[in-house]
Amino acid sequence: MSTGKPWEHGPLEVAEGGHFFQHEDGTPFFWQADTAWLVLSRLTLEEVKEYFADRKSKGFNIAQVMVIHSLRTATLAGRLPFIDEDLTQPDESGTDSFWDHLDVVLTLAAEAGLYLALVPIWGSNLKGGAFSPADVETYAGWLARRVSAHPNIIWLNGGDVHGTQEMEAWQRAGAALRAGEPSRLITYHPFGRCQSSTWFHHAPWLDFNMIQSGHRDYEQTWGEDPTGWKGPDSWRYVEQDYQRWPAKPTVDGEPCYEDLPRGLHDPVHGYWGHDDSRRFAYWAVFAGAAGHTYGQNAVIQVYKPEYQPAYGITMTWREGIDAPGSNDLQHLHRLLLDYPYLERIPDQTVIVGDPGFQKDRLIVTRGQDYLFAYRFTERPYELLSGVLPGGELRVRWMDPVTGDFTPATTIANEGTLSFTPPVGAQGNTDMVLVLDTRTG
Repeated sequence: MSTGKPWEHGPLEVAEGGHFFQHEDGTPFFWQADTAWLVLSRLTLEEVKEYFADRKSKGFNIAQVMVIHSLRTATLAGRLPFIDEDLTQPDESGTDSFWDHLDVVLTLAAEAGLYLALVPIWGSNLKGGAFSPADVETYAGWLARRVSAHPNIIWLNGGDVHGTQEMEAWQRAGAALRAGEPSRLITYHPFGRCQSSTWFHHAPWLDFNMIQSGHRDYEQTWGEDPTGWKGPDSWRYVEQDYQRWPAKPTVDGEPCYEDLPRGLHDPVHGYWGHDDSRRFAYWAVFAGAAGHTYGQNAVIQVYKPEYQPAYGITMTWREGIDAPGSNDLQHLHRLLLDYPYLERIPDQTVIVGDPGFQKDRLIVTRGQDYLFAYRFTERPYELLSGVLPGGELRVRWMDPVTGDFTPATTIANEGTLSFTPPVGAQGNTDMVLVLDTRTG
């Protein structure tokens, strides 16, 4: 009897061609993740159910969660993960251990139809050689075996650190995760403005790449070399990963989060809005990413008033789950899966003239008989004809805030095709051009 859970289509795997995910039976899978790093330590089980139900209702299929934030981070029942803070001695005593709690949360996520993308241990715990590579390998292998019965796990090795920091530990952890349960997808969660492919693209345990395009605005280089700085242009990271060999999927796993200060720490710089989070998503996905991760400041830290606030927090996690940006990504997901998904490619060669700079960047992706274009600003643009087959093309515009389409019109598929985006229902200037050969 079917339960409607995604893993009924089989384990997740990399699709033929190397750029996207699918299930074992060929069903496409679009990575639509939310970030809630501290779910295991800050929510009651009833609150966990509430969070998962909300995210499922908004189309999310993954939640990114830390297993170990720090060795002293306990569950609400007061259970710590290890004996004497020893990574090689997980505390499984009693009936309500930290690890029992992890099992329950994984089960609740499965009941909601969600994967958990788990970080086995946040990278800061390993800085300075606090644990040997052998210790990390032992823990990672034990953890993979401990949760092997759960069908809804993806591994995020690392955790906000450069791969050059404790590289041997991350290599051995990745190999141990693979050996512990070979069917899981594995990546590496890198430091801000970095990508896993820099260090681990050819590692045999790394199935797909992850980017952290980070939280800085264009002006916030802060001593970094501006000649190689991609900043918040998420498409630049994806474009670079897309061209690597062998081909592997890539995902921006930590872009500029909604309601987070620009630059991360200081609210004086202003906050990222849901229009920003939407822009990074369309840029990355249309540039060739296999999905996208969303985050909201209060939800990423699962903030409650009894905890120390961080990053200029302005609301609780329960208020944060209703932030407007949490609704946006599902419209992108639905649009992509309404067309042949696995044939899609990025194609900037279709653009006539300058594709634009910074916020004005125009990004185009297409399949054999459809094409999508996204620009954050309302500036008109031109595309080549003849890229799609047929003498006429159907033209629609999708509002990325509501998911609604304008009435369809047709244009001749000849000459230079000119487009002027309409304004969205909420005054947004970013409207998605949808061209195809369908009738009606």
